[in-house]
Amino acid sequence: MTSTKPSLFRDRVLPVLTVIAVILVIWHVAVVYLNAPFVRDQAARAGTVVTLGEIIPQTFNQERPILPAPHQIIAELWDTTIAKPITSKRSLVYHAWVTLSATLMGFGMGTVLGILLAVGIVHNRAMDKSLMPWVIASQTIPILAIAPMIIVVLNSIGISGLLPKALISTYLSFFPIVVGMVKGLRSPDVLLLDLMHTYNASRAQTFWKLRWPAALPYLFTSLKVAIAISLVGAIVGELPTGAVAGLGARLLSGSYYGQTIQIWAALFMAAALAAVLVSIIGLAHTQVLKRMGAKP
Repeated sequence: MTSTKPSLFRDRVLPVLTVIAVILVIWHVAVVYLNAPFVRDQAARAGTVVTLGEIIPQTFNQERPILPAPHQIIAELWDTTIAKPITSKRSLVYHAWVTLSATLMGFGMGTVLGILLAVGIVHNRAMDKSLMPWVIASQTIPILAIAPMIIVVLNSIGISGLLPKALISTYLSFFPIVVGMVKGLRSPDVLLLDLMHTYNASRAQTFWKLRWPAALPYLFTSLKVAIAISLVGAIVGELPTGAVAGLGARLLSGSYYGQTIQIWAALFMAAALAAVLVSIIGLAHTQVLKRMGAKP
């Protein structure tokens, strides 16, 4: 019997490692190119001349580089996730939890809103013709423009903290769910719908027995997009408020003080958080399809 290990390595592991290696090579070249002018400028001020062999090591160990080296970001991540207590204001775990709270709250509200709108659009012709264009048009407004407006309006009526950021996440996350669910609820074949009509099934029975199961694959695909964009909304919501906690606050403070390593570490933490959230939804998707009898 032929082993599948060589094929697994060749087909999945090797391509990923190759892409990572290429990215790292390009990254290191960019570090030298972008950080070298600072080294030359410092040498010129000191009245000395530096060779390429002296420039390269210095570009990888600057305190405030234009582009941090990978090992600097890894060191910062280790220091702010492992070395620091999670209750510390300098811990990325603490800041990630603050952002995650707003993300999950906004994602939950966006999911409920998106599903309800999709059901209404599919079952009501007036909503389909009047509401769907507005749902699409709502996404043409830049989030950077609407986020401060939401926060200012809510603050004026005494609402602050988690809810304004969650509403921004809701604004971003409900759209892919509406579009995906509308497509999914309309995916059953006409013959199947006629069959349900022949059985004298009610609209509720047709929904739960036919439309909803058919829409689940579309729903989970939309949820993967929605959870990632909800995280973006939570981070964006932290920027105009001058927040002192959250990944957006880390990005903001790093920008104020020129701490590029801190900025990149926060970005990597956000990317890791998004990957975990999408993976959780992917696992839920797999389990639901198995319960529905889908083949792996």
